[in-house]
Amino acid sequence: DIGGTWYWNRYPGARCDIESMSYSYSFSPELDQEWEWGERYATQPEILRYVHHVADRFDLRKDIVLRTRVTRAVYDGDDHRWQLSTDTGRAVTARFVILATGCMSTPKDPAVPGADSFTGAIHHTARWPRKDVPFAGKRVAVIGTGCSGVQAIPVIAGEAASLTVFQRTPAYVLPARNRPLQATERAALKARYPEFRQAQRCSRGGTVFTPPTRSALEVDEAERTAAYEAAWDEGFLNGLLRTYTDILTDEKANETVAEFVRSKIRSTVNDPATAELLSPHTFPFATKRPCLGTNYYETYNLPHVALVDLRTTPIERITPRGIRTSGGEHDLDVIVFATGFDALTGSQLAIDIVGREGVTLRERWADGPRNHLGLVSAGFPNLFTVLGPLSPSVLTNITVSLEQQVEWITTCIDHLLGNGLTEIDAIPSAETAWGARVAELAARTLYPAVDSWYTGANVPGKPRAFLAYAGGLDRYREECDAVARDGYTGFVLSSSTGGRSLPAPDRCTDPQHRRHG
Repeated sequence: DIGGTWYWNRYPGARCDIESMSYSYSFSPELDQEWEWGERYATQPEILRYVHHVADRFDLRKDIVLRTRVTRAVYDGDDHRWQLSTDTGRAVTARFVILATGCMSTPKDPAVPGADSFTGAIHHTARWPRKDVPFAGKRVAVIGTGCSGVQAIPVIAGEAASLTVFQRTPAYVLPARNRPLQATERAALKARYPEFRQAQRCSRGGTVFTPPTRSALEVDEAERTAAYEAAWDEGFLNGLLRTYTDILTDEKANETVAEFVRSKIRSTVNDPATAELLSPHTFPFATKRPCLGTNYYETYNLPHVALVDLRTTPIERITPRGIRTSGGEHDLDVIVFATGFDALTGSQLAIDIVGREGVTLRERWADGPRNHLGLVSAGFPNLFTVLGPLSPSVLTNITVSLEQQVEWITTCIDHLLGNGLTEIDAIPSAETAWGARVAELAARTLYPAVDSWYTGANVPGKPRAFLAYAGGLDRYREECDAVARDGYTGFVLSSSTGGRSLPAPDRCTDPQHRRHG
């Protein structure tokens, strides 16, 4: 069925970590007014219902083919078309191909030996069964304490006879403060939705807030702690990042936040040794994605919940009875892998994409992703990517980012068709310059020095590079609009007869005008 990540990620406790009334489409004012969100942070079932409602309301299902996987895409340079192969044998020919394959949709293989020998049940949070998975009376293990694990662990603990959490690297987990939405607050935001949506489009991360103006190091400890306490109580994913200007750029400023979170862990978890294992010390706050949780740290106070530190007792293999670490064997009935994704590039490289002169995308990206604006890779004409590498994607509210990219791609295709042009391709020098631009923006932050899925370090053998544009969605939008306004600089636009492009026409940059005007 449709739904993308919200179809597949149906594990216990799965919900969004962006407020639901912000994490929603903005292209239809009528949709904004008619849909009623139930909770501050929507659950997976509620988001899936929303996606289905959108598909049905706008009659999209007639254009969607399900139960079909694209396995290969080959560019025909003579015909200037893509030839797509599928696992059902169906072939599709297209002038333009848009990879809306998801930035977090290819699960990371846990690569733990012996999994086939286990006599119990094994599940992955990113490929959860549609039927309920029973945990009552069972001995359960969860491997991984990223965002999926943080959401699933308290829910599973509430049902299982025993829960053992296998942790390699602890996460910074912030309280979600989730609650039902009141009718009055839904109505209040709906009344100002047009202004709110415009503010989202012009914001740095696709969420609306008042930006900080001071360094964390220019205020005294009492004032700083009070600001952190207020942000902690608000329950926003990026609440602590919004307190001061230099949390992500200055190690000393960042350490003040990191220690604040660690103090919260120590005050919540009863056992000091467990609290220390749950406290991150090896990377700055928010350089790996923070997690929003509900009763996450409190769960470790339950008598039937245990924490295993994989840094000191690594997993050796899965056995028929359970999991064996260097410290001994754990007898289990159910194993849950919450081991994340091959982020940003995995879903594209899962398809055998062949561009000009038989060069594959895997070959082209052997040393890391290369593209212009995060949208088109040189040698792969008319192949666009939404929420791919070297775009803001995972550093933003992706519903806002994806609409920006879809609008840009749609305007680009309009320009090509309106001027009798056949294809658009990135210029290699522009692609190189864009890669340098993304790296330079990341280098202004603390992100690149940390091993994380932001840098591809969670997948063995994956080239190391910071994979997202860290300059903000507002700046990225300006850069993309400038490229289009100046005649698609950095791209080659051509016709099948060899003609060159006309300059792009002057157009209003307001998305509402483009859609309706």
